[in-house]
Order: sequence, then structure tokens, then C-alpha cells
Amino acid sequence: MVLAVKNCFIALLAKVMVPLWEQRLFTRGILIHLEDLIVSEKMRGSGMGTALLDEVVKYGKQLGVKRINWEVIDWNEPAIDFYEKKGAKVLRDWSVVQLDEAGIDNYLKNI
Repeated sequence: MVLAVKNCFIALLAKVMVPLWEQRLFTRGILIHLEDLIVSEKMRGSGMGTALLDEVVKYGKQLGVKRINWEVIDWNEPAIDFYEKKGAKVLRDWSVVQLDEAGIDNYLKNI
């Protein structure tokens, strides 16, 4: 179960917290920065990461954000594969991950 708390989603079974912050872009609108999405090794493959990311993307769509950003360490190939399979762009030079408006819409069509 994923519980939404102000600027945070909590996966109760996995004891995972996903902190978020919103930022205004100068002329482009609002973006969300996903600070951490960490699922314990024991819970990986259970769907918990997907459930948490689903809630973050739904929340971003409700806010009307233009983009959702987060970072991933370049050696974390399982996480990179996970994000790319979800339709996120992994910008390899910076290891910045984002869903723009089209990406958010496409993501939501597939859940």
C-alpha cells in the first residue's frame, strides 16, 4: 500500500519513503524533483518501486507539472533499466532522469 503524505509517498509494507519537492521553472511551469526512490533489496521485484513511481507520476499530473526529474548513479544499471522501461529519459552525461508532459501522459496510459 502506498500512502500519500504532504510532498512524500510512503510504501507501508516496504517501509520506504519517497520525498519530493516542487520547483517553479522560470517560464516553463512547475517541475517535481524526486529526491530518492529506494526499495530494499528484499522488496525488489515485488512491484513496490513501480507502485511508488506510479503515485509520483499521478501526483505530478494532478499538479500540472511540465517535468519530473531525479538522478541515478551511473553504475546502477538495474535502476537505469527500470526507469527506461517506464519511459523515462536517462540523460547519460548527467545521469538525470525525467518525464516531460508527453512522458507523463504516456506513462499514465501504461499503468
